[in-house]
Amino acid sequence: MSDLASTTLSVLDLAPIRQGGSAAETFQDSVSLAQFTEKLGYHRYWLAEHHNIEGIASAATAVLIGHIAGQTSHIRVGSGGIMLPNHPPLVVAEQFGTLETLYPGRIDLGLGRAPGSDGATMQAMRRHARAGVDDFPAQLDELRGYLAEATPHQRVKAVPGQGTHVPIWLLGSSGFSAQLAAKLGLPFAFAAQFAPGYLFEALRLYRDNFQPSAHLDAPHATVGLPVIAAESDAMAEYLATTAQQKFLNLIRGKPTVSLPPVEQLDWSPMERAQVEQFLGAAIIGGPETVKAKLADFQARTGANELMINSDFYDHQDRLRSYQIVADAAK
Repeated sequence: MSDLASTTLSVLDLAPIRQGGSAAETFQDSVSLAQFTEKLGYHRYWLAEHHNIEGIASAATAVLIGHIAGQTSHIRVGSGGIMLPNHPPLVVAEQFGTLETLYPGRIDLGLGRAPGSDGATMQAMRRHARAGVDDFPAQLDELRGYLAEATPHQRVKAVPGQGTHVPIWLLGSSGFSAQLAAKLGLPFAFAAQFAPGYLFEALRLYRDNFQPSAHLDAPHATVGLPVIAAESDAMAEYLATTAQQKFLNLIRGKPTVSLPPVEQLDWSPMERAQVEQFLGAAIIGGPETVKAKLADFQARTGANELMINSDFYDHQDRLRSYQIVADAAK
């Protein structure tokens, strides 16, 4: 049974750069979206770490989190996520300890296990291909130690960071992070915004294996969900071609900035199937369609929180989509 009205709604902003736009414009749009969704009652606003991708401007994720937090008043702001293999745990603790000190009680630290970069980019970041992937649990343990109270014999401390207890979330699109989050009693976020195939199995693993901790008494499952809402089903389908073009060009090996919507996509049946696989969880439609599909999705997943990612070419269309989603959940 759906319980959409009591489900937390949050925002995942991938900081898209649009054709004819710039990173500076993207940052302005992100502030605008954060302020708008804060007024609508969205609970948290997350940004994701990506590198060497022409159409995404959130590479310096912690910097952008601070910028958004400084331009809002109460919405939680965080990472969805920081790719821990790319960074020394001490540096992450210092960055997020600083953010928590500046904006107390408003910062989240979502962590991913995958590097999220190609080999050349990883080399430029001075990381090797398996860095932090196989030893992710050890890295996570080290990071948690820097954010907890210092121990008497601790030689290296995160300053600031030590004792800030920044809330940690584990993110993933497979069973590994789901089971690790369950074992540690941490909240878990599944990336259905681009990899919905393993969603239900990951949620099952998380809930079945969850061990209560000082952080959580019961599982808290967040699901990233792509939503394209507009004034009508037909308009939403048209506007959704911006996101479809992005995945289509990714499949073709030529990632691009956000492109204007088109009346018809030029793709092969195989390409269409691949794009639909990426966007398999997407909710596309007018207000009534979105309301019904959101309620159905929440009922099927039992998600405690839906983290809405809406990819549009025009910023006003994006704002309107988040308004429609907020209205649907009332």
